[in-house]
Amino acid sequence: MDDLLLDARDISLAFNGVPALRAANLQVRAGEVHGLIGQNGAGKSTLIKVISGALRADSGELRVAAAAVQFSDPIAAQASGIATIHQEISLVAMRSVAENILMGREPQRFGVWLDRRAMQDEARRLLQRLGLQLDVNRPLGSYDVATQQLVAIARALGSQARLVVMDEPTSSLDATEVQALFAIIRQLQADGVSVLLISHRLDELYAMCSRITVMRDGRTVLADDTARISRLRLVETMLGRSAEAGRTAFTRQARPAQPEPLLQARQLRSGSRLSDVSLSVGRGEVVGLGGLLGSGRSETARALFAADRLQAGTMSLDGAVGWRTPREAIAAGIGYCAEDRKLDGIVPDLSVRENLVLALLPRLARWGVVDKKAQDNLVDDFIARLGIKLASAEQPIRELSGGNQQKVLLARWLCMNPKLLILDEPTRGIDIGAKAEVQRLIDGLAASGMGVLMVSSEIEELLEGCDRVQVLSDGRSVATLAGASLNPASLLAAMAGGSHDTNP
Repeated sequence: MDDLLLDARDISLAFNGVPALRAANLQVRAGEVHGLIGQNGAGKSTLIKVISGALRADSGELRVAAAAVQFSDPIAAQASGIATIHQEISLVAMRSVAENILMGREPQRFGVWLDRRAMQDEARRLLQRLGLQLDVNRPLGSYDVATQQLVAIARALGSQARLVVMDEPTSSLDATEVQALFAIIRQLQADGVSVLLISHRLDELYAMCSRITVMRDGRTVLADDTARISRLRLVETMLGRSAEAGRTAFTRQARPAQPEPLLQARQLRSGSRLSDVSLSVGRGEVVGLGGLLGSGRSETARALFAADRLQAGTMSLDGAVGWRTPREAIAAGIGYCAEDRKLDGIVPDLSVRENLVLALLPRLARWGVVDKKAQDNLVDDFIARLGIKLASAEQPIRELSGGNQQKVLLARWLCMNPKLLILDEPTRGIDIGAKAEVQRLIDGLAASGMGVLMVSSEIEELLEGCDRVQVLSDGRSVATLAGASLNPASLLAAMAGGSHDTNP
């Protein structure tokens, strides 16, 4: 391939003797949109960190436009034309749009003062290349996530990027915002800029990418034109097993038709996004919470955990009422895994052990001193029970794959022995194999008698993993589906606004 822009060959890297990359390869042509896919823990993020200068490989060769390079830091990578837009946007929310776009490249007057007019003009010019007209003096944080992502792309263009790496760019966007982003990617391609798109969503890869690279266990196991890779082959290669086995990996256990009542919530109202929500969860039951973006799913989960204050409505758990704070909710027997595990779940710089026992520490302490032996035994037990893959319990949790981070968060609440576990998008951002493992864990919790309320935006997850599904629309309960009525047609109709309440 004579038109290679990026050529990474035989890249290997280990952490504390544990291989993360094993002679991995990635080639991106000039002016192409290239897809990168693999299960969590396959090595994608580590390879991207090597390419972007955040990590240095133990061995291998890296070339940009045929020139051999060795990046000491991300600034060196940017100087070679490689810009990375991470899943968690790494800009400064309190600074203006212009300041974010020109950060580190601010024009100056007389070599002393910032030339703010020049900054504003340059920011507007870069945004216009993307078809955007924004108030560049407004704080970046005052714009929605989709706009912040486009500002990050404008920043990349300002650094004369030849390759823009996008890590799960659509994970927080709705359908309209995704299409707007895709239009921008096509514009970048038309301008000769290469894009490396990392995504778990097959539809996006097939719609946008001319070639796809698949990684597994730190290795590159497939790289070919998208048109030559069937979806069956892609899934088989990514999992390292047959796609049929992947589809049948999770089978829900049978549960009682009339579970014993556990949670009752009636006519909940909170803020502007929750106006009239009623639902119930039985002991040993998995209830799904479905609806379109903005329907009030996450707001309902937060209200039930008392993370958001109720303005009206009643809640009871196992006959008890009256929790008003998350601390009281935990004491009542409620656990809650938030949607954004990076922001509201893990503490990235703490170890796996410290993250796992975070909620339980008060119970492990006597006169303010934590029983270290009891803590170690508990952590080792849950690591084994949940099959958490890690080098050591002392390993920083940020180094784990997304699926294993999610397991640590589940373990954090399971060691509290809750009666009700609220899970907001428990499989978001994790691969097919890890998703099946998490689904089996949830199913096992219900089989043991725990009630589970699961928020999900995936139709298949709601249909396969839930006994009932409560559908929300515009902050209101519009349908409860169960049994034969819990099917794709009824669920989609209810999410679109129709009422199909077959199990009041």
